[in-house]
Order: sequence, then C-alpha cells, then structure tokens
Amino acid sequence: MALKSWIDSANDSRSDFPLENLPLGVFRSGRRARIGVAVGDRILDLAACYEEGLVAEDALAEPSLNALMAKGRAASRALRERLTELLLDGAKDRYRVTKHLLPRRGTEMLLPCAIGDYTDFYASIHHATNVGSMFRPDNPLLPNYKWLPVGYHGRASSIVVSGTPVRRPRGQMVGEGPPPSFAPSRRLDYEMEIGALIGGGNVLGESIAVAEAREHIFGYCIVNDWSARDLQTWEYQPLGPFLAKNFATSISPWVVMADALEPFRVAPPPRGEGDPAPLPHLDEPDAGALDVVVEVLLSSAQMRERDVDPVRLSRGNLRDMYWTFGQIVAHHTSNGCNLCPGDLLASGTISGETKASRGCLLELTWRGTERATLPTGEERTFLEDGDEVIMRAYCAREGLRIGFGECRGTIQPAAPEETTS
Repeated sequence: MALKSWIDSANDSRSDFPLENLPLGVFRSGRRARIGVAVGDRILDLAACYEEGLVAEDALAEPSLNALMAKGRAASRALRERLTELLLDGAKDRYRVTKHLLPRRGTEMLLPCAIGDYTDFYASIHHATNVGSMFRPDNPLLPNYKWLPVGYHGRASSIVVSGTPVRRPRGQMVGEGPPPSFAPSRRLDYEMEIGALIGGGNVLGESIAVAEAREHIFGYCIVNDWSARDLQTWEYQPLGPFLAKNFATSISPWVVMADALEPFRVAPPPRGEGDPAPLPHLDEPDAGALDVVVEVLLSSAQMRERDVDPVRLSRGNLRDMYWTFGQIVAHHTSNGCNLCPGDLLASGTISGETKASRGCLLELTWRGTERATLPTGEERTFLEDGDEVIMRAYCAREGLRIGFGECRGTIQPAAPEETTS
C-alpha cells in the first residue's frame, strides 16, 4: 500500500518523487549550496530543517552529500525514516516543515557531491555484443568479458549536472583525407547509463566482499556518457577511451538512495549455456539486479521551434545487465583499490535484446548505416548541433513509481579553432 503524504503532489501515482522515494540533491539558495530532498513537485530544504532541529543529521549542514555518504547506509536509513515521519500524512510537525518547502520547478540544481573518481563499465552483454559485431563480426566478445566486469577510468573533472550544455569536441579522426585529420567530431553520441555513488569506502590495500558490496552504495543516478565515436575509433587501441569520452559526462541532480530501490531488486538474467560461473569473489549470493526502466528521448532544434514533443528513441532496463553493481564494486576493489565517498561507478550503455532497447546511436543506427527518423522528417545517424538528449529512469509497480527525474544535455557547436590551442 502506497504511503500518503500531506504534500498532495507526492500522492500522484505519476510522480517520480513519492514518499517512498525521497531522493537527495543539492540546490542553490542565494549564493549558498544546500542539501534538499525532492517530494512531489517540491524541494524540502534539509539544511534549514537541521538548523531548526527538525532533523538531527549534522551532515545536512554541508554544501554537498559527501559527509553524509561517508557515514554509510545506517545514516541514510535513519534520515529516510525521519523524513518519512515528517512528511507522512498527519505528521505533527507539518506546519514547521511547510515553511522550508520550495518549488522544484525553476530551482537551480548543482552536482549532488564532489566526485573524486569516476569509473565507467561495459556491463551490458547486449551492448558489448552489438558493438563487437561491428568491428569483429566473427568474435564480438573478447575472452575476458564473461569473467570480469570490463571498465575504464574516466575523468571526474568534466562531470556536469543535467541541463549543462555540451560542446561538440574536436579531435583526431580517420576516414576523410590523409589520416588523421583534426576537426569537430562528426559522430557524436550519447550513452544511456545508470551510476552508483559510493557511500562508505574501503581502506587502500583491502577489498570489499561481494556479499557486502551493496552496503557501500549510497544511491543511484542517471548518467549520460557522451561519446565521440570517430575519435574513439582512432584512439582506443591499445589503452582504451580517452578524448572521445572525457570532454563531458552528464548526471541527473537527484540521487535515489539505495534503500528506495530495494523493493525492485530482482535476479539477474540467467547466464547463457556454456558461460562460465563467476569466480568466487564475484559470485553474488542473492538477487543483485535492479528492475529500472531507462528511456532516451531526443528533441531537435527544429522540433522545439515547431513545438513538437521530444521523441523516444529507446527504452531498456537495467535488469538486463550481465554484471550487477555489487559485482562491479567487488571487482573494482578486488586488487585493493580504495573507493571513496562520492566516487561514481557507471554501468556502461544499457541495451537489451531488441533494437528498441539499444541505449546509444552507435547501436541504434548500426554505426551510421541506418537512420533514425524524427517527427519533423529530420533524420539522424549521430547527434547534430542543437539536439537535446533527455534521459529518464524509473522503477514501477501498480500504484507506485520511484523515479530518477531527468538528465538533459543540449549539443553546442564546437569551439572556434583558434580557442583550442
């Protein structure tokens, strides 16, 4: 049975932010960054609630979530319980809380935490198989794929919050004229991902057991790992992605705390016949997958000029991933690497078995050999200047929706060449 709040908009079954969710984020009030919680169409200023004694968690006085993350899941659970008590229909402190509510629409959101390190994974076997088939039709998956979660270290400094414009990158590429040429990317792409933000970390030299790994995850957000495919093709061997990825990564502003997703935990897909069982340090003891629907929509400049709604390009599900976040955390620390509060671990592109579930244009247009048609008649193989990519994610069951909000980014033209030196 759904919980009922005294904030009417939180009781709307279509809302991303019912009382069962209570995601945390950081917003700007005047010149100050403050922690808030989304409930219905409102933001509750948690820094103000702490100052008034409505909540006891002192980490809420900080300008980011890192201090709260560092306290581990016990602290976030206690905070969720207290917030539920304050926002539940009939709450005795309702009138004290009311004055700290702000409209969510129009409020400037910031990055939810200081992200010290960022690692991107390749956890969808459907995505890996599709991409591998484009380059190695006879052997799409490399030998290590089914043995460990493949990943690479990204660039934390270029992670931006939803709504931040993304400038088309320049770089080296081959294919036109004598290789390589240096020019704006012509094959700019998005990647629909979910990210896990680390809470309590581990000591350098020690690992996190797979059975305990999920307790080290504070919460989850949407990640768009923007990718310049033409740059990537030229540079990725032998050491992997670099300039094709590090120019920008967008994340959604609201962090859905891990406990809000527990009712949507499911068993991962069965491994294929002949696939190896995970090695003991990656053998997760119970249901480690999450039933999270993910959607990608596109709005071109022409569509906005003509007042045409964004068109959905794909819909997939995080539950289809070959590797779970518990296994990702265990693998990341298995050599003694230390994770820290606020570190971001992204799933990699989320794709399913069908074309409609492919989470990037590289797959959707099969490396540009097919075209996606927009309602205006425009066609896309890769992103054009002015295109806005809108990502959404949510868990749903009858009468309840736990949403992540949106992650948006609009492509701006490449910087003038004289400014790139």
